[in-house]
Amino acid sequence: MNVLVAFFSDYTLQLVMLGTACLGALAGGVGVFAVLRKQSLLGDVISHAAFPGIALAFLFSLSRNPLILLSGGACAGLLGALCVTIITRYSRLKYDTALGIVLSVFFGAGLVLLTHIQKSAVSNQAVLNKFLFGNAATLLFDDIVLIVGVAAVCFVALMLFWKELSVVAFDESYAQVMGYTVMRWDIFLSLLLVLVIVVGLQTVGVVLMSSLLLAPAAAARQWTNSLPKMIGIASLFGACASVAGTIISTMFDHVPTGPVIVVVITLIVLASLIAAPERGLLWNRHRGAQ
Repeated sequence: MNVLVAFFSDYTLQLVMLGTACLGALAGGVGVFAVLRKQSLLGDVISHAAFPGIALAFLFSLSRNPLILLSGGACAGLLGALCVTIITRYSRLKYDTALGIVLSVFFGAGLVLLTHIQKSAVSNQAVLNKFLFGNAATLLFDDIVLIVGVAAVCFVALMLFWKELSVVAFDESYAQVMGYTVMRWDIFLSLLLVLVIVVGLQTVGVVLMSSLLLAPAAAARQWTNSLPKMIGIASLFGACASVAGTIISTMFDHVPTGPVIVVVITLIVLASLIAAPERGLLWNRHRGAQ
C-alpha cells in the first residue's frame, strides 16, 4: 500500500521510474542491432572502457558535473570500440580475443586511476562509485532530460539510416555487394552504443549496463522475426523491467535499483525462452509431441 501511494505521490520515485523506463526502452531498442550484428559483447567492452575516461575527466576537472564526466567516458568508450575494430581488421587476432584484450586493458587502467584518486586528497571522489556500481536513486531532472535527449537522437538516427543498418546487421556480404562500407557502419553502431551506455552508467553502473543493453533484445528475438517488431518489443521489455525493478527496490531497504532491474529483465529472458510461440521450449516440446 505504501508503494502504491508513493507511486502516485512521491516525486522522487516518479522521477526515477521515468528515467529508468526511458533508459530501458533506449537500451533495448539500440541493443537489437548489436545482437543481430553478433556484437553482443561489444556493449560490455564499451561500458568497461568508459570508466577510465570518467576517472581521467574527474582528475583533470575535479568536477562532479555529469556532463564533464560522461564526456570523458564517451571518448574512452568510443576509443575502446575503435580499438576492437582496428585489432580485428588489421591483425590476425579473432574478434573475441580483441574484445577480451580491450576490456581488460581499459578496465584495468580505470581501476588503477580509481585507486590513485582514492589515495589522494581529492574531494568528492565518491562520485566515481556511482558510475562503477550505479545509483538510480540519485537521478535528477537534468539526468532525465539527458536520457530523453540521447534517446531522441538515437531513434532519429535509426530511422534515418534504417536501410543501411538493417542490411549490415543481417548480411555483411550482401552489404558489401551493395557498396556499403561495413567498417563505417560498425563504427556508427558503436557510436550509438557509446551514447546509450554512457547515459546509463550512473543508473546501473559499468558492470551491469551491458545486461540492460542486450537482455531485452535477446528476449524480443524469441517473439518475432520482424525487425521493427523486435525493436518495439525489446524497448517495451526494457522499459517494463526498469519500472518493475525500481518499484521492487523501493519495497525493501538497502536494495539497489540497478541489480534488481537486471534480475527482472533476466526473468523476462527466461520466460521468453520457455514460453515464446514457435521458439520457446514449451512450444517445441508440444510440437514434438504431435
